[in-house]
Order: sequence, then structure tokens, then C-alpha cells
Amino acid sequence: MNTSTALQSYTLGQHLLTNKIVMAPMTRLRAVDNIPSQLMATYYAQRASAGLIISEGVSPSPNGLGYARMPGIYSAQQIEAWKPITSAVHKKGGKIFAQLMHVGRIGHPDNLPENARLIAPSSVAANGEMWTDQNGHQKFPVPETMDDVLLQSTRDEFVQAARNAIAAGFDGVELHGANGYLLEQFLSPHTNQRTDNYGGNITNRARFVLEVAQAVSLAIGADRTGIRLSPFGAANEMPYYEEVTATYEYLAEQLSDLGVAYVHLADHSATGGPEIPLSMKRAIRDKFNGTLILNGGYSLAGATEDIESGLADLIAFGRPFINNPDLVDRFRKNFPLNLFLDARTLYSGGAKGLIDYPVFEDESVSV
Repeated sequence: MNTSTALQSYTLGQHLLTNKIVMAPMTRLRAVDNIPSQLMATYYAQRASAGLIISEGVSPSPNGLGYARMPGIYSAQQIEAWKPITSAVHKKGGKIFAQLMHVGRIGHPDNLPENARLIAPSSVAANGEMWTDQNGHQKFPVPETMDDVLLQSTRDEFVQAARNAIAAGFDGVELHGANGYLLEQFLSPHTNQRTDNYGGNITNRARFVLEVAQAVSLAIGADRTGIRLSPFGAANEMPYYEEVTATYEYLAEQLSDLGVAYVHLADHSATGGPEIPLSMKRAIRDKFNGTLILNGGYSLAGATEDIESGLADLIAFGRPFINNPDLVDRFRKNFPLNLFLDARTLYSGGAKGLIDYPVFEDESVSV
């Protein structure tokens, strides 16, 4: 039996986690008409041995839906559909936070409900294409610049979505401030070309992110509010800029003052993206007084090392949880990991590639 520090319990806010392994948020696109499905309840329950599950990106509003079959949490029907999912995780002894993800400019009208709008800090289109179920791949359009009315309504949507998440049985929420989506679009001068109080210098570019974090914390409790960040990340066309280090150090200090439960740093270097320098991880560790979650290509040995050194409190694993629903049990019992992962079924919409990966004792079952 493995006795790694990563497999020991941890207190996050008001929650006692059974271990320090976090299931990272991963897009799965199984929510037909943006309504969570029974398939998703099975999927998350299978993985409830994680100390904490962070859900796939969940839109706080119709405007935030960029991807086909992306779930939302802004309607009564969606709230009710999430309840069996959170209940299934809790029955297995797990904890689950909802990741509130507004895509901003990374969307397409074909994937938006009627009367929804593609909005962003500035009218700067991303290069590339977005999959739509109706018309296949389509180029990213130019988004609408958010005016004062949209700034206020979008803040309010995050707050109501957080309240809805708690009503649906989630243990907390994670604000998605990474991977080139709306909140990160405010942070970067490449996507934020505003000349008002929400653009220009670091303080202004961080203003909207901090306002959302503060408002959500006041609504549901700072101890139930986390945020994901990806400094130096390049996902969804977010290139490097000179003030990136200063931006995230400032953000870490301000988030610490707000008392949010955790900062979750996403390092994409394991999948070919830029690496977050160790110096930045240490700086955020020093400037943020809450829980620090690190994510990015970890093994159990690497997770143990960074927890024991004090660099991180929790370690998030992404893809290994897709094809190893019993990942924590495999770690604990020194079982080998299932290495087969069918990339063709990651976003296919059905049960295959979502809930049919075997636990170790069933390895003879084909997937």
C-alpha cells in the first residue's frame, strides 16, 4: 500500500478531502441542449475517489456558451439536472466544485442559444476555427466589446451561477481564469485593448477578474471559491507579454487579500505549451496565503515531491482520470495505469470514451 503524502487527507475551507489528488476540469461535451445528462452522473461518480473533483467548464450564462454540448448552470432545468450528478459524487464520499467558464471570444453563434451574444473585453477575433454541430468547423467571428451594461450583467451572471451551483449541490465553484477564456481575456493586453478603467495597466486589466472573484466570494463564501489561472499559457491564442509575471504576482496578492480558497495553476508544458517558470510558481506560493493547486503532467512521485517541498498543497491530474476512473486506487495500491486513451471519443457525445474505461480488476474488459 502506497503511503505517499499526496494520498493523505487535506482540509480545504470547510471541506475535508480524503486525499490531495484533484481531478482537473476537462471538457467532455456530453450536455445535449446544454443540459447535464445521466451519463455525466456516472462519469463523475466513477471518479469520486479524487480528493476533489473540479467539473468540466460550466457556462454561467447563455452568452458564455461557446462549445457545442457545453453544460450551463443558469436555468432551473440545468440546476435540477446537476443535482443527481453532485449527489452521485457525494454518495461515493467525494467533493465536487463547479468550474464556471465563460468563453468570451472563443465561441461561435452556431453554438449560442437564440438572442445570446458573443462578447469579449475588446473586439479582437481569435485566429482559428470552432466546431459547430450544425455546420462543422467555422472561423471565430469578431466578438462584441463589452460595454458598462454587459460588464455589470456578466458579473451578476457569475454570482447567480455560483448561487445556482450551491443550490445544485456543488461544494464550491472554480472561476475559470485560464486557457484564453473571458476572464483571462481581460488580463492580457493582446485581447484587452480597452481605454477605460478595465484596460491599460495591470491594475485595470485585473479589475474585472477581481470584481468577479469578490462578488462570488461574498455570495457563497470565499472558502467555497477558487480560481484557475494559466500564466505563460498560450491556449486559444494568448501569446506572451512583457508584464505577465507582474500581472500574476499582483493577482496572487489581491486574491490572497480576498481570502479565496485556492489558486489552481495550469501548466500546459506536458502537452506542448509554454512552461510556467518555477520562479513564478514560488512567487505565487509566497504571495497567496490560501491553498495552491498545481497541474500539468504530474506522476504520483512528482506530486509527492512538490507537496512535501511545500511548493503545492494539492496536485491536479487531468487526462489520467479519463482512462483511469480508479486513478487514486491505482496510486494507493501501486497498480499500473491504463495507458490506452481513445482521442476520437473525447468529445463524441456518447457513452463510449466517457464511462466505459475499466477499473484495474476489470482490465480484461475492452474499452
